[in-house]
Amino acid sequence: MSEMEKNPEGTKNIEAYKGVWVFAEQRDGKLQNIALELLGEGRRLADVLGVELSAVLLGSKVEELCAPLIEGGADRVYRADSPVLKNYITESYASVITSIIQTGKPEIFLIGATHIGRDLGPRLAAKLNTGLTADCTGFEIEPEQKILLQTRPAFGGNIMATIITTRHRPQMATVRPGVMKKLQPDPARKGKIEEIPVDAKALTVRTTIKDIVKSAHKIVDLTEANIIVSGGRGLGNPEGFNLIRQLADALGGVVGASRATVDAGWIPQNHQVGQTGKTVHPQLYIACGISGAIQHLAGMQHSKCIVAINKNDAAPIFEVADYGIVGDLYQVVPLIIEEFKKLKAEQ
Repeated sequence: MSEMEKNPEGTKNIEAYKGVWVFAEQRDGKLQNIALELLGEGRRLADVLGVELSAVLLGSKVEELCAPLIEGGADRVYRADSPVLKNYITESYASVITSIIQTGKPEIFLIGATHIGRDLGPRLAAKLNTGLTADCTGFEIEPEQKILLQTRPAFGGNIMATIITTRHRPQMATVRPGVMKKLQPDPARKGKIEEIPVDAKALTVRTTIKDIVKSAHKIVDLTEANIIVSGGRGLGNPEGFNLIRQLADALGGVVGASRATVDAGWIPQNHQVGQTGKTVHPQLYIACGISGAIQHLAGMQHSKCIVAINKNDAAPIFEVADYGIVGDLYQVVPLIIEEFKKLKAEQ
């Protein structure tokens, strides 16, 4: 017996759902990079399906963000603009987006796996009585039934699982930042902007934001970095990251790390690269003392140029490296730093 025969009610109006939608996350009136990354992937999926790509934008006085969304690949922007939506609150955002989805009926809805997205996605899925695949790293369209194949790491990153939503719509997924590529903005693109009325009195909001306190210390942004110098267990101790920082500073880059060093408490988690950390694709990635476990490789193997420094000439990291240096990083890295200092002095 087929799934449709077993659950006809669940498949009742799937044919009515068409189009690919993405949640265009903004904070303080600034469009987040993940929104443009989702548009890049959403454009690819929409073209395969032959449907429209739409962005859902919520906020207060965010009309200026519509143009970048259209230039980034959207055919249509659903804009809900109200003072009550200025700051993200789960109840208000979930209520408004649920209403938009129930009216527009997209077949696919993608959300960034940010702090906001991880909170919003499950709430929307529950309200819409559909599934949600979290932390996806890849998508494909099944050619016969046109179902979204949603790929994500599972079992601690040891395997890649492909998940499908057959009986409910929309097919929903959260996507890890830095995984999908943004499109080159096209100022000539034309799109439609659909204003969504917001009745603030009709929203049931039990949370009030009294104040927003921003962190005083700088958080490293690995996903936007052009140069990343990462340290692994081969450093031997947490003090080894002092040398990694010196090289990163000399190159104008940022510091990354393997999961092993984060788990050991040598460096904060926001520096972690890999399936359970950040997925990055910088112009230059230097791996120091990193053996190259599959979980780490999945997070950085698409970097434009990879340089590996490791004492073990059989380390898996050398299989993906463009340049490999077999040697003690405590001897090699200071030499590299010295050479870059000489080059800067000559300029």
